[in-house]
Amino acid sequence: MSYSYPFGRRGALLATFGTAQALIIVFAFVPAFAVIAISFTDISGLPNFPVSWVGIQNYVTFFSAAHLGYNLNALGNTLVYALATTVTINVLALGFALLFNQRLRGTTFFRALVFMPTVLGVTVIGLIWSLVFNPSGGPAAAVWKLFGASSAFFGDPRLALTLVIAVQIWSGIGVAMVIYLAGLQAIPVDLYEVASIDGATSWQKLRHVTFPLLAPSVTANVLLSIIGALQSYQLAYVLTGPSNPATQLLSLAIFAQGFGGGVNGSQGYAAAISVVQFVIVGVISLAVMWYLRRRENSL
Repeated sequence: MSYSYPFGRRGALLATFGTAQALIIVFAFVPAFAVIAISFTDISGLPNFPVSWVGIQNYVTFFSAAHLGYNLNALGNTLVYALATTVTINVLALGFALLFNQRLRGTTFFRALVFMPTVLGVTVIGLIWSLVFNPSGGPAAAVWKLFGASSAFFGDPRLALTLVIAVQIWSGIGVAMVIYLAGLQAIPVDLYEVASIDGATSWQKLRHVTFPLLAPSVTANVLLSIIGALQSYQLAYVLTGPSNPATQLLSLAIFAQGFGGGVNGSQGYAAAISVVQFVIVGVISLAVMWYLRRRENSL
């Protein structure tokens, strides 16, 4: 069956490509440049308030002595959060993928079980784990009580960030597992058969066949995990609120400054923080991508 295009095949391709590019420009580049422009103003987001051009004052405020401690705490929490979630999610997801890629009974059910948290919304996840770690009568408090101890859990500054990280790992492991499974199933079975004929052990197959061919999946997963974690704030907000120093993340500081609860309550200042965050995320992402690509080429 043949199809006719009103403007010809080339015209249809150009129209499709042009539409996609126009959408990217409208919904990605324009807001990005708008945020940069807003970062040089004192816009508050409130109606009928005048907006003035303040130059780099918002950036000076960000790095000022009065705010640097707060911002460095948020940046430190963000880096710990990103590193812990990225490493743990990828290690566990790869382990699950290797296990569920075997022809074992019930693997379909367990794949669905691991992936299930991914389809839940952040608010639902927050509600579930807030109930689990309810210090008054939640299951975690009951277990804690068996050992003669008690805890405020998300209200405990020593535990709060660790618990938020654990919840993030639980909710994010499913997508990473699916990507690893897709990578594993794309590896030709013939390679394993040849390796077996050559007398390779299971570890040698994993080291010299699976890992090198799985490198693109590792790169994709690590980049998705680290970029997502550096920009994440929703779980910390739902579980511990917008102003808890123990779980203050840089992206959460942006939300707090732009929509209330922050030190300045200024969307111009929030935009300045988001530009700083963009630079940090970009530098880290490029460094990680360069390292992973280099590792891919060396395998």
